Amino acid sequence: MTQDRQSAELGHKRVRDLGEDEAAAELARLAAEIAAHDERYYQKDAPSVSDAEYDALRQRNSEIEARFPHLKLAESPSDRVGAAPSEKFAKVRHAVAMLSLDNAFSDDDVRDFVARVRRFLRLGEDVALRLTAEPKIDGLSLSLRYESGDLVHAVTRGDGTTGENVTANARTIADIPQRLAGDPPAVIEVRGEVYMTKQDFAELNARQEAAGKQTYVNPRNTAAGSLRQLDPSVTAERPLKFFAYAWGEVSELPADTQMGMIEAFRDFGFVTNPLMEVFDSVEGLLAHHHRIELERAALPYDIDGVVYKVDDLALQQRLGFVSRSPRWAIAHKFPAEKAMTVLHAIDIQVGRTGAITPVARLEPVTVGGVVVENATLHNAEEIERLGVRIGDTVIVQRAGDVIPQVLGFVPEKRPAGAEPYVFPTTCPCYLQTPIMREANVSGTESVVRRCSGEFACPYQRKEHLKHFVSRRAFDIEGLGDKQIEAFYDDAMLPIRTPADIFTLARRDAENPLQKLKNRDGYGEVSAQKLFDAIEERRTIALERLIYALGIRHVGEATAKTLARAYGAWQAFEQAALKVADGDEEAREEMDALEDIGDAVIDSVAAYFAEPHNRDLVEALAGELTIQEAERPAADTAFSGKTIVFTGSLERMSRDEAKEMAERLGAKAAGSVSKKTNLVVAGPGAGSKLKKATELGIEVIDEDEWFRRTGQ
Repeated sequence: MTQDRQSAELGHKRVRDLGEDEAAAELARLAAEIAAHDERYYQKDAPSVSDAEYDALRQRNSEIEARFPHLKLAESPSDRVGAAPSEKFAKVRHAVAMLSLDNAFSDDDVRDFVARVRRFLRLGEDVALRLTAEPKIDGLSLSLRYESGDLVHAVTRGDGTTGENVTANARTIADIPQRLAGDPPAVIEVRGEVYMTKQDFAELNARQEAAGKQTYVNPRNTAAGSLRQLDPSVTAERPLKFFAYAWGEVSELPADTQMGMIEAFRDFGFVTNPLMEVFDSVEGLLAHHHRIELERAALPYDIDGVVYKVDDLALQQRLGFVSRSPRWAIAHKFPAEKAMTVLHAIDIQVGRTGAITPVARLEPVTVGGVVVENATLHNAEEIERLGVRIGDTVIVQRAGDVIPQVLGFVPEKRPAGAEPYVFPTTCPCYLQTPIMREANVSGTESVVRRCSGEFACPYQRKEHLKHFVSRRAFDIEGLGDKQIEAFYDDAMLPIRTPADIFTLARRDAENPLQKLKNRDGYGEVSAQKLFDAIEERRTIALERLIYALGIRHVGEATAKTLARAYGAWQAFEQAALKVADGDEEAREEMDALEDIGDAVIDSVAAYFAEPHNRDLVEALAGELTIQEAERPAADTAFSGKTIVFTGSLERMSRDEAKEMAERLGAKAAGSVSKKTNLVVAGPGAGSKLKKATELGIEVIDEDEWFRRTGQ
């Protein structure tokens, strides 16, 4: 076994040793795995694995993206927050997105974070930079909107853009004021964490046990499940509490610092965390973190780290956001917890793209308050590196409360006769199609194994349909994973392609002997509800349709980029078909879009080059009304224009420049093409400036940019 394998934390090569093709495959695997874990944690309040692996997965993903930025996937976890809201509740769109935080796992990570903030702001070491530090409460994020001082609605985080309306439930929590005290702004969204204390959790479990009812696993999941009850009276019986620590939309800020805002929240009648403090040095932050870590066990509530935020709100605004998180904040996580358990089996799962993932089935074990039963083993190389065999006693690690990882096995506990696991060579589907390893550009084999059956493989076809109806795609109420499984296998009223969904009601009407209303699980009302829900989605936004097609490497962010660039379905389809047919001009036009690279373009080309896909898309489009993409703001001189920044910018960072252009309704592209309207060039501009000159595109310097934008 090589030194790289021995030293790999998650069973892969160290990031610095990855080749480009290996990195691309690893990013694809990480994206799919993290998305699945996000759905279990945020939407179902039922994580199947722990934070140790979850944090490590995200950290590994970020490290690979930093080393290979051109390989970043559209569905990267860096661009996602949470999971889609549950269909049980009405949905509310957040006026200001509820984003997540990046994580720090060591003192050096925190020092790097502060150094990045200083570089972005161009602050010298002699300039004071104040940051707040507060415990990271382990609960459920909630946004409370107040208008004229009265609580209007309470909404969960959801996917960061849209959450669940749990207003009736939130009104039962004593820590949440029905009306704000003092002199609050006309509109303010106060955000914080719903949680349950350790003592209240223990007492609740004691009452459950005395009544002969099921007990709960940990305070976080219990608090989340309690808030998301359909019956508010159930929520009222649960001892929930709320800490306020952030805000969304606000008509007028009552303070100009983070700490000042927290003090304002207290004046409005909210409970805030007494351990929050302000520091003007990194060492002060770290000392506070270590003090809280020592006090962690004695605190009345669960925490999994300390959050640092730039105190000055004007600096926060300048720093802005990147992908799923703000640049001005970070969560410093506590170390992982470990436990031992038995590996009973290794199962194989087949993903939408045919990727084969081995999953460890474990004897349930409680690690830091969470029951762990499953853990991904990633691939055959992971199993080989760990050296685990079925029946082994394995060491499981978790940090915080979500995803677990298997660290290895305990040699002295290995049962006699335990044999090494043999990775299958055929898909577990009835076709038994061969499992293939992708070849890298270098000719070496990738770690990713895929079922070669593609659309013939029922697992892949089902997964494509599940993706199509998922919350971020068509979001058809009443047509989830279980229903897709049932309809796919139905002989009389099957759903085998996306278009079949939209012909379901017609086929039902034409089939008097096999009416849906007469089947198990359905009645006349429920069948009509499903038909109505499908009909509601017959009109769909362009970006949702593109995402729903399930093209590899085309996630939500990329789908939105493509939709906004091409505007209408016909334009996108024609561009995709041209790229598939090898049209270089069409490829160059797509390549000029921000964050669109070869991986995405090749995937689009491969998808539309496949005749089966063309037929599928044509049949689907014939059933739909496809809305044109949302256009950028049209009230500035830069609205709708494509701008490229190149060279060394002296008055702003590259990120600030892009954000400024987007605020003005422009598109900030990464390369110059015929579609480029303006190039802003600083000192040292090279090939992009040359190409702009050759194409006759207007070029201005940074001073002229600021003059035109009125900054």
